[in-house]
Amino acid sequence: MKTEAGTREAVARLLMEQGPVTAGVVASTLRLSVPAVRRHLDALIADGEAEAREAARRGPRGRGRPARHYLLTDAGRARFGHGYDDLAVAALRYLAEHAGPEAVQDFAEHRVADLLGDAAERVNAAQGARARADALAGVLTARGYAAQARAAGRGLHVGIQLCQHHCPVAHVAAEFPVLCEVETRAFAQLLGTHVQRLATIARGDSACTTHVPLPLPGGTVPPATISPETISRERQSV
Repeated sequence: MKTEAGTREAVARLLMEQGPVTAGVVASTLRLSVPAVRRHLDALIADGEAEAREAARRGPRGRGRPARHYLLTDAGRARFGHGYDDLAVAALRYLAEHAGPEAVQDFAEHRVADLLGDAAERVNAAQGARARADALAGVLTARGYAAQARAAGRGLHVGIQLCQHHCPVAHVAAEFPVLCEVETRAFAQLLGTHVQRLATIARGDSACTTHVPLPLPGGTVPPATISPETISRERQSV
């Protein structure tokens, strides 16, 4: 007997394999009731993983609502994985082998420049370190990284944590950490201060977390690095 999640997965897979299809077709194929299928379809639509379209009519218009056909969106197809990560890793391996690590570094820098785009203007226009971090988080969220900035730390390590709860290139960065390194340096340049990466999704953490230090009372510059013990504690908390 399938669980709710398992049934929803089966509904989504059928939309991927046969869509656009009606709820009736889904119900018949999976041997479910139409109301049960509609419940799962509504949930997929609410999550942005499916969409409904009215079927094109052929012949005279009859009575009743036109049949609705359902299909997956790009977000819905992503739940089944794809070969993009494997292709990207293979391409970077080829680049490293035939053009050297410098070419991979150049690629990483070009990618971050494209990712951040006009972020410098938005970040520079913000007043204060927290506002600048919030502006950067907004830019990253708009690029699909689900980012937020939050106050964190104490004593000499008081600052802001820039948390990215999603990373579209995590699997690639696991083999090519230069992608994370270049991104971290770009954050430091944008924010006008040194920053320290505490956790990354590529290393198995639940979020990519970057510590942005705040000036201490009197304008003292805080330490450039956080202790390994603090990093370990922060990685466990995200």
